[in-house]
Amino acid sequence: MIASVASAKSMTPARAADIDAAVHVGMTRTGAQGLALAVVEDGKVVLTRAYGLRTAQGSALKTDSVVYAASLCKTVFAYTVMRLVAEGKVDLDQSFAAMLPKPLPDYGNLPHGMGNWGDLAGDERWRKLTPRITLTHATGFANFAFLEPDQKLKFHFEPGTRYAYSGEGLLLLQFAIEQKLGHSVGIEADRLTFGPLGMTSSAMDWQPAWADRAAQAWDAKGEAFQHTPRKRVRIAGSMDTTIEDMGRFAAALVSGTGLNRATFDDMTRPQRPITSVSQFPTLQDDAPPEKRFRGLSAGLGVVTFSGPQGAGFYKGGHDDMTGNTMVCVKRGRRCVVLLGNDVRAEPLFPELVNHILGETGAPWRWEYPEQFVTP
Repeated sequence: MIASVASAKSMTPARAADIDAAVHVGMTRTGAQGLALAVVEDGKVVLTRAYGLRTAQGSALKTDSVVYAASLCKTVFAYTVMRLVAEGKVDLDQSFAAMLPKPLPDYGNLPHGMGNWGDLAGDERWRKLTPRITLTHATGFANFAFLEPDQKLKFHFEPGTRYAYSGEGLLLLQFAIEQKLGHSVGIEADRLTFGPLGMTSSAMDWQPAWADRAAQAWDAKGEAFQHTPRKRVRIAGSMDTTIEDMGRFAAALVSGTGLNRATFDDMTRPQRPITSVSQFPTLQDDAPPEKRFRGLSAGLGVVTFSGPQGAGFYKGGHDDMTGNTMVCVKRGRRCVVLLGNDVRAEPLFPELVNHILGETGAPWRWEYPEQFVTP
């Protein structure tokens, strides 16, 4: 769908060896035990690699090892939503009040962290929420209700007026779509994303058949932990995947595969300016204009930026034992995906992405401010 406007670099054996060497040097420096990488040029996967360990017992990480996607799940969900938009089953600007059979607070607080909707009783601002507002992280919610001092969901600002990252907001979109369609969004992800893109080792919930390929993960202290089976579809971060599959996804997304021009442009264009000095903590005050990152905005399920190579978008994923990123530039349809089953791999991301793609303008200081603080 999207024509290439720049010649993609060929993945010669010498270039692949150069990338391998850069990864090995970085992993040695940081102590990261496992990292997987995919490179996309001209909308095609040209290199897929896995380095280091899958288990503390010495099993090697492979390109088909199953790893935790963390918040990359949100972008895969957003792509699935845009496929539903193209089918006419979701309207990005329809109020949730029109999508739900009954008022949102009437559903109460759901178990297993699936939404504290009952907390919104008496606050009619929930009726202003739409899929577009949730996908651009402008609900006014904290990241999750359980992070609030009283563990209750509440609005911190008028919906749709500014950016503040919220997994709870995206859980609301999941809930509304499931109420409207009458089944799990995991079914739609299988039908519209994983199946068509050949992502045979990815799902929004744990698949027992993957047990022998599941990767352990290492925290910042170097302690190894078993893979956590997430048995409920929770699009804030329940997805498992492989680097092979995420390479396919990045290639499809940057090419607009499965999307029409309108849905591709809507997903990857700047929709809402980001005015905070960093991604976390959420609910920060607006930074003074001189401290904001120029050209940084929310797309739909991605963050958009502008740099030396033109327009780009990215998404990160993180927990105490996982560090992931996907960075794409539209010119030349180029991407790098990095999946670290050791959170200590994260400090390598800026240098590796720059080494492979050149300077992109990706907002590393906004995403990982603690790594750029001078002692």
